[in-house]
Amino acid sequence: MSHHAQRTPWLDDKGETVLIDDYAKELGTFLEALADGRIEKHELDQAEQRLVSLLKEVEPKLDDKLHEQVTRLLVEVSAYSVMQTLAEIEGAKIRRLVL
Repeated sequence: MSHHAQRTPWLDDKGETVLIDDYAKELGTFLEALADGRIEKHELDQAEQRLVSLLKEVEPKLDDKLHEQVTRLLVEVSAYSVMQTLAEIEGAKIRRLVL
């Protein structure tokens, strides 16, 4: 029997809530970038470099079918993240108007 590293779950115990954003919010580089309340161009460039490096590391390991599934997953995660951010911004604007 082989031993595998414990996987970081993508969903909560009920399988209903995505946990990826929670992990992103724990990233040191993410927290540092947000510390001053602004995202600087160099911080965004560094984040893109980390992403490119990971994509280059993982992509060659995928067969064509899995590559397509992971591509769809990445696109959905990206879209979800943008939608969630926009919803939070809208909520903050509404709260300011009410208060």
